[in-house]
Amino acid sequence: MSQKTPTRKKFLLWSAVLLSSATLLKFLKGSRETKTETVKMLTQDGKLVEINKELLASSKHKISSEELQQWIKK
Repeated sequence: MSQKTPTRKKFLLWSAVLLSSATLLKFLKGSRETKTETVKMLTQDGKLVEINKELLASSKHKISSEELQQWIKK
């Protein structure tokens, strides 16, 4: 009987240790990673590109139909 058999307590202990370390690693990995919001837009030649939302200027007002028509004519 020199052979050591794993006990239920050891199994539960190691399971808890592995589960908590996996959870800890997930939180550490998630805290380093920063999510940047991107917007998909079409270029003039028809290519789809993603642009960082922070780089876009927003004037917070809608343009009129006349302004849009003048912009298209340019």
